[in-house]
Amino acid sequence: MSSNALYTDLSGYYDLMCSDINYQQQSASIHRLHQFLGNNGKQHLDLACGTGPHVRHFIDLGYQCRGLDINQPMLDMAMRRCPEAQFNLQDMTAFYLEQPVDLITCFLYSIHYSAGIERLKSCIASVHRALNDGGIFCFNSVDKHRIDNRLSIKHFAEFEGHHFAFESGWHYSGHGENQSLNLSIAKRQQPFTQQADVEVDTSMLQTELWQDQHTMVATSFAELQALLAPYFEVHIFEHDYEKIVPWDLSSGTALFVCVKI
Repeated sequence: MSSNALYTDLSGYYDLMCSDINYQQQSASIHRLHQFLGNNGKQHLDLACGTGPHVRHFIDLGYQCRGLDINQPMLDMAMRRCPEAQFNLQDMTAFYLEQPVDLITCFLYSIHYSAGIERLKSCIASVHRALNDGGIFCFNSVDKHRIDNRLSIKHFAEFEGHHFAFESGWHYSGHGENQSLNLSIAKRQQPFTQQADVEVDTSMLQTELWQDQHTMVATSFAELQALLAPYFEVHIFEHDYEKIVPWDLSSGTALFVCVKI
């Protein structure tokens, strides 16, 4: 087995790594929340848009969409997926739009990529400036005090003759404004045989392993509410894209819906 640090450019594996995500369901849920709580306008921006899967579904829902990310290879893939949208290479912690929008989304806990409280404050201020009156900012978040360092999520995928195992988990030391997202990708060649009764020694197959640890901003939900309060009317819901349910005050993940005031 060979092992090395996960490359900065995840664009080649991003869609495969997120293949278990129901992008359509997530987009439709935020669309409903925008109808209930927002100004129902159709100008949309997706922060940390990656390769554009959410943008694709918002376009299909009738929005005029833009996407923003700091990774140009991912934006190149997003442009091929969503030629109708506009994409910009910008840092979400300090971005600028020439024309304001009605809905800003930030999926997959990407709000934590702000990597520090001051940068998170800058992101929130940038979002506020970029929204029309009555517009909403929607994102999901994890509470640092409810992180279980022992837990991780793993899923598997097959692609171009290889078997992939993806694993991710949060880690928080118990103090400070940083937590980490630990990622690993294991890639192994699929065994090939034309005889169904022939056993293959999989230990002889080459496995590549990439590992990385992303430093991210850590907040409690109470702290996050306090940062948002000067700019927004804040609603917190359970992290459930199938239904709209207020946060139960105990779950470690939640969906924030912030209406510009």
